[in-house]
Amino acid sequence: MVSVYVILAIAGTVLLYGMGTYNKLVRLRQHVSESWSAIDTELKRRYDLIPNLVETVKGYASHERETLQAVIDARARAVASTGSPEEQARDENMLVGALRQLFAVVEAYPDLKANQNFLRLQEELTVTEDRIQASRRFYNANVRDLNTRIKVFPSNMIASMFGFRQATFFEIADAERAVPQVRFGGERP
Repeated sequence: MVSVYVILAIAGTVLLYGMGTYNKLVRLRQHVSESWSAIDTELKRRYDLIPNLVETVKGYASHERETLQAVIDARARAVASTGSPEEQARDENMLVGALRQLFAVVEAYPDLKANQNFLRLQEELTVTEDRIQASRRFYNANVRDLNTRIKVFPSNMIASMFGFRQATFFEIADAERAVPQVRFGGERP
């Protein structure tokens, strides 16, 4: 009779552990989804700011069409990107590079740098970039927690039984240290 109670106690403990682990995995997956939503919101805010920024620069630097077009094209690719965080990060890296080039062009236009509308847009974009970075760190921390729980023993057995998959980190390349080259008209470096 004692052995039956021991077996029931062990089975109950295993069942409770399994339920607890399953619920923890579900919560972690929800945290990852929620934190991805925060990144998506900030990216959309950035996408909305960029056309205004480009239009402001156009008024001062109309002969910089190539740089402005690169920003417009990179924004369009980033907006249309709906794949995995890896794919979206690739498109975001292209947009960040195009924006760096645009701000390098702006340096050559003192009147533009003093324009209040441009300064306000630049400040809003800076705040948005900071929020994207904070959201990215939050998302990646949640991904790390989920992936760790999926990989470690014995929760990995529950994760594989119920089809939990590892999430992908959202990695945006660090700012490049190289200074973009700016060319005016027909000038060559």
